[in-house]
Amino acid sequence: MTRLLVAALALSGTLLSATARADDPLAPVAEVMRITAGNWADDGSEPQELFTEERLDRLFSRDFVARYRAAAAFPAMEAGTSPFDYDVIVNAQDGCPLTDLSIARAEDAKTDEAAGSRAPAMVIARFNATACFEEAPEAQALSEVRFTIVNEDGRSVIDDIRTDAGDEEFGSLKAELDAIARQ
Repeated sequence: MTRLLVAALALSGTLLSATARADDPLAPVAEVMRITAGNWADDGSEPQELFTEERLDRLFSRDFVARYRAAAAFPAMEAGTSPFDYDVIVNAQDGCPLTDLSIARAEDAKTDEAAGSRAPAMVIARFNATACFEEAPEAQALSEVRFTIVNEDGRSVIDDIRTDAGDEEFGSLKAELDAIARQ
C-alpha cells in the first residue's frame, strides 16, 4: 500500500511539474533559442527546421500558425516549404555561433481577473551572433529578440517574434508573414 501511495505521489508531482512547465512563458522561447543556437553551432551537426508541424502546433499560438501556414504557400526557396530565406531569430543569413545567450521575462505577466486569462508576457532573448567577426567593433554588440507569449488552453505559446530592425524599432514576424501571404 505504501509503494502505491509513493508511486501516486510521484506521478502527481510529475504531472504538476509538467503543467507548470507548460504554463512557463520562458519554456517555448528556451526551446526556440536552443534550436537556433544549435543551428549556428560550429559542430558539424545538421541544422533543424524551426517551424516543423509539431513545433508549430506545440510552441506557437493559433493566430501565428494560421499566418505562418498562409505565408508558407509562398516558399522563399524553390522546392522549399519555408516562407523565409534567412534565420528569423538571428535576423541574418550569415553569422557565428551564438555567444552570451540570455533569456528573461521583460515583466511579470498580469492576470486579467475579469477575463480569467493572462495578459501577454514579453520574453527577451539576447545573444551575440557576430562574435567571430572580431575585427569590427560592432561584432561584440548583443542582438535582442522579443517574444510575445500568450496563454492558450493553459499553456504558454509564442504569439509573435520581434527582431531588431535598427533605429530602436523591432519588426514583427507576424506582419512579415502577412506581407508574404498577400503576394
